[in-house]
Amino acid sequence: MDKEKIISVKNLTKKFGNFTAVKGISFDVYKGEIFGFLGANGAGKTTAMKMLIGISNPTSGEANVAGFDVHTQAEMVKKSIGYMSQKFSMYDDLTIKENITFFGGIYGLSRIQIKQKIAQLVEELQLQDVVNNLVGSLPLGWKQKLSFSVALLHEPKIVFLDEPTGGVDPITRRQFWEMIYTQAYKGTTIFVTTHYMDEAEYCDRVSIMVDGAIEALDSPKKLKEQFKVDSMNDVFLKLARNIE
Repeated sequence: MDKEKIISVKNLTKKFGNFTAVKGISFDVYKGEIFGFLGANGAGKTTAMKMLIGISNPTSGEANVAGFDVHTQAEMVKKSIGYMSQKFSMYDDLTIKENITFFGGIYGLSRIQIKQKIAQLVEELQLQDVVNNLVGSLPLGWKQKLSFSVALLHEPKIVFLDEPTGGVDPITRRQFWEMIYTQAYKGTTIFVTTHYMDEAEYCDRVSIMVDGAIEALDSPKKLKEQFKVDSMNDVFLKLARNIE
């Protein structure tokens, strides 16, 4: 059976004046896949993601996300995806319950749906004792897990995660990835950027961007075999040296 494409990108390019930040990248992502988008800072990952989530217009090329064209249907793209930014995006001066209610309203959920979602998240994240506490009082790891859950409130087909585990401890990182696995098992596509090379091992496939271009794309196992190394960190280092 053919896998269902949920993201399709062809020759996507972004220029800022004479500088080309994203250089004609092409790839597909499939339903329920955990797709890692890797690269050093400045490689073009975030610029590419902004085009895919409909907040930055491509200079040229094509991209279809969740069945919608990023050029002409950017608003429909935004409604069909979840997004968790690199910086924590919830409101510290609102309670957990108030944040869920606020974002549920933004996503167009009814009052009944929001009430159901609050009960569901409180149960899943074991927030019974802190649901009425200010989000600002939570540890960073809990904030990140809550932010991920809120990005899923409207049951999007795809969730884009931009460096979701930056700054959290190893145990929380592992717990966060367990949440990602659970959601992917349910059929949600996970598109994740990270600079932690060990996290690349958790992805079904990864692409590696260098200087605005995708220089490698395959499963972690096949990439390690291709470059004859034992870890994804070694793949990244060997690829960078080869390009230099």
